[in-house]
Amino acid sequence: MTETVALARIMEYESKLLDAAVELLMDEAGFRPSRGERVLVKPNLVNSTNAAVSCTHPLVVRAACRFLLDRGVRVTVADSPAFGSAAQVAKASGLVEALKALGLEVRGLAAAQKTTLPCGVEIGVSRHALEAEAILNVPRLKAHCQMRVTGAVKNLFGCVSGARKALAHNRLGNRPDLFAAMVVDICELVPHSVSLMDAVRPMHRNGPVKGEAYELGMLGASASPHAVDAMVYEMLNLSPSQVPLWAEALRRDLPGAQPGELRYPLERPQSFDVSGMVIPEKLEPVRFDPFRVFKGRIKSLKKRLCGD
Repeated sequence: MTETVALARIMEYESKLLDAAVELLMDEAGFRPSRGERVLVKPNLVNSTNAAVSCTHPLVVRAACRFLLDRGVRVTVADSPAFGSAAQVAKASGLVEALKALGLEVRGLAAAQKTTLPCGVEIGVSRHALEAEAILNVPRLKAHCQMRVTGAVKNLFGCVSGARKALAHNRLGNRPDLFAAMVVDICELVPHSVSLMDAVRPMHRNGPVKGEAYELGMLGASASPHAVDAMVYEMLNLSPSQVPLWAEALRRDLPGAQPGELRYPLERPQSFDVSGMVIPEKLEPVRFDPFRVFKGRIKSLKKRLCGD
């Protein structure tokens, strides 16, 4: 089955062409939401640390929201960072300020609904995500020390509420295959999503938090999260054996996972220079430091109690 991946060249986030590029990419990806439709805009708000590089750029999120608002869509912007609140991370990244003129706030993906996934893992997925009519998934392309490269599929793991993500890392720390199956299950569980990937300045070297920005100048969109990710894997000359999430998608024969079945109506991947982008050679264990998880929860609770 052929999946469309639309690519556009945007060299600067401040470009006057950004809104027009997002509109074109959404059209090519076939995303035509109806007036009054409830759409969750799901950025990557991973952590307040290095937020300018580790989170989806606020101007890309704003352009995505503006596209929806112009069509009379009911927009909610939300995420669930593993450490810290969505509001704290959004403030650190500049997203709070960027959305102010649109009258939008950033919310947390709370209200966990206990869900048993097909892989057998039980986890709490936010009802706010599950009850949306559609999701506009806005990841930032990143090198990842545990998954090698992450984009659209891994960003939907953020629909799991709060520290449950970190706990899942610990629980499945010795089963990277099961962890990948869980992430793909969540991607397939949530409502239909269209992905708009921020790869204008993706993170390379040591992601998902402490890496550096790489000048790529690309925005990508697809109705399939697997397709936009597979485009990146092929672009970086990776193999499925190197990328756990890709291997799992191929094992299930999910639409978009085969790069040879992708269609590019606009720019082609070969037009973008990834020759200097550094991807981790050796992956770290999926498990988080338990003390870090505990410390993060205490810090988050203290900030809530103090009204921060």
